[in-house]
Amino acid sequence: MIRNIQIDGFKSIVSQSLELGRVNCFIGANGVGKSNVLEAIGVLGAAANGRVDDEALLRRGVRPGVPRLYKSSFESAHVPAHIGLSAQSESGAVYRVSLLNPLENPEPAWTFKTERLADLTDEIVSDGVRNRLNLTPTAGLAALKLVEVNSESAAALLMHRLQNFAIYSPNTPTLRAMVGDPQSRNPVGLAGGGLAEGFAEFRRSVLDHDDDLLDSVFELIDWVADIQTATSAGSLLSPSVARTKDVLRFTDRFMQKSRNTLTAYDASEGALYVLFCAILCLSPHAPRVFAIDNLDQALNPRLVGRLTAKLSAWLERSETKRQLVFTAHNPAVLDGLDLNDAEVRLFAVERNSDGHTVVRRIELTDELKTLSESYPLSRLWLMGNLGAVPNV
Repeated sequence: MIRNIQIDGFKSIVSQSLELGRVNCFIGANGVGKSNVLEAIGVLGAAANGRVDDEALLRRGVRPGVPRLYKSSFESAHVPAHIGLSAQSESGAVYRVSLLNPLENPEPAWTFKTERLADLTDEIVSDGVRNRLNLTPTAGLAALKLVEVNSESAAALLMHRLQNFAIYSPNTPTLRAMVGDPQSRNPVGLAGGGLAEGFAEFRRSVLDHDDDLLDSVFELIDWVADIQTATSAGSLLSPSVARTKDVLRFTDRFMQKSRNTLTAYDASEGALYVLFCAILCLSPHAPRVFAIDNLDQALNPRLVGRLTAKLSAWLERSETKRQLVFTAHNPAVLDGLDLNDAEVRLFAVERNSDGHTVVRRIELTDELKTLSESYPLSRLWLMGNLGAVPNV
């Protein structure tokens, strides 16, 4: 797994080091820089794949922008000449990159100033200014060197995790297949446009072979008796409604059998968000490291708490040690986090007096344990005991 992420000079983040677990929740007020943390990892993933440009960033769910919007710009801090990003795995592999692009005359693709890829025994790409007479400065050298590296080495595994990283941001119209998904990344599309196709594969490859796992997903959707997919909606959808190749079919256990089948167009949006998260955590086709921005949107507080409680167990079932990074605003999310588990981590994101994004891990101190005996974490957050509340 990726254990450390270092971010320097990226958007509102002047310098931050993050120690990650299996499940990583970032909370804080609007505009403090939670999404910037996710996007910094997205830019690092693009660099690990050998090129940083708008296409590479969009594919990873990063909002593209001109260089002046990517680089830190504070009156109280010097604007850095480059953006510095790095990741280190639990096996000791390290990938570090510094990226350049002029503020006044931006190029289509960022250039690589320095790059380093190493594991405990080998220095695969060394730090230093690259010889531009021999190399294309917009092409990452580490990505090219991977063909010479054992695919099971710590360095290769770290790079593959970074290369496939994506930020998923589901929204209800796309989950309902009313609008198309701008990025059709496996297994469900970045916004959920491939939910039906993703669930069909997920059920075939995972759920139909594990009844307990099927129950753990379905128990979060109490009105559902079964969920299947079909290649035709038949009379379940109005002719005026857009249709995808596959259609989700929900069986409502309370309705008459002659009229108890719904599609994603009519089903509860909560059911769609639950399926979206479950597929990303459990599908063999999902990235090994991924992010969900605003995991809690459109979910009832009690449901989002129960969903959050399942995330770690779902991720742990994967043989690839999958990791999730997500942002949230609903306090109920915190009640689903078991902070006694060292792999479940909560981070408070705030702006300091200079406007810089500061990320602080919240751990169960003796004081917090005492308070939690009387109040749930959600209440403690609202009461201001955890910080990361809006100053309004």
